[in-house]
Amino acid sequence: MYEKMYKIRLFEDNAVKLFNQGLVRGPMHVYTGEEAVAVGACSNLNNDDLITSTHRGHGHCIAKGGLVDKMAAELLAKGTGYCKGKGGSMHIADPDIGILGANGIVGAGLPIAAGSALSSKMRGTDQVTICFFGDGATNEGSFHEALNMAAIWDLPVVFVCENNLYGLTGPADEMLSVKDVASRAASYDIPGVIVDGNDVLDVYETVGEAVKRARNGGGPSLIEAKTYRIKGHFVGDPCVYRDEEEVEKWKKRCPIKNYKNYLIETAGFTSEELAEIEEKVENEVEAAVKFAKESPDPELEVVFEDVFSK
Repeated sequence: MYEKMYKIRLFEDNAVKLFNQGLVRGPMHVYTGEEAVAVGACSNLNNDDLITSTHRGHGHCIAKGGLVDKMAAELLAKGTGYCKGKGGSMHIADPDIGILGANGIVGAGLPIAAGSALSSKMRGTDQVTICFFGDGATNEGSFHEALNMAAIWDLPVVFVCENNLYGLTGPADEMLSVKDVASRAASYDIPGVIVDGNDVLDVYETVGEAVKRARNGGGPSLIEAKTYRIKGHFVGDPCVYRDEEEVEKWKKRCPIKNYKNYLIETAGFTSEELAEIEEKVENEVEAAVKFAKESPDPELEVVFEDVFSK
């Protein structure tokens, strides 16, 4: 889990650099500060389990096993990218490992996740779908429709709300009629649980219970992970709507630093062992950036390929 969280952070740092160099095509929203949610949740999944993602989806993809070289190539609109350079940051997908796709439309992944879970149930598999979405999506009709249908049909889906305290540039508490998103689960008679989204072990254990429940036919759950996006809504966001003191407070709760301290102080790891992991990740991400930069642009003819599916 530490390796994956570190990989997400390093990938995002490099993605920002590539964006600022003018190499990234289209807008980009990074996952910096929220790594524990994706990693803690996805660490409970099998390879054939599924996830739906959001516009801030790089972390979800890496946590589910996505390849950083193909992701980097996609950001740079190269033919070797996950979507052959045609999707960009907000549309990375890899159905072979259960990544049903990032999505630029707020709340759009919720009904897709319900459909995925319905498919698993109809086919009689034990697959579970995790649906990631932000606090802003809980005010969309798709949120209520998806949870209602999932509850009625006892679908094997875990809804994970990443409440990072802001929807675009507005504080979440000014846009929600409830204090906690998890309380909305009561409307559908399903479990609603709050976790510390900056504590990977808390996320892992809580989502693990929900995944087990879903896999055993117990139906859906709603989990609210309280977290924070260290960067702005998008790369280049001036962030004039929040003060630096708030950001610094959350930086001290960095999920990666805190987990590293736990591994050393409690779990018996040494600094040298973690340094080896960090070096491995650094080499992998460096190679991914090099691969992306050296990859060819897609041929013009591929614009008409894969319009529906391959």
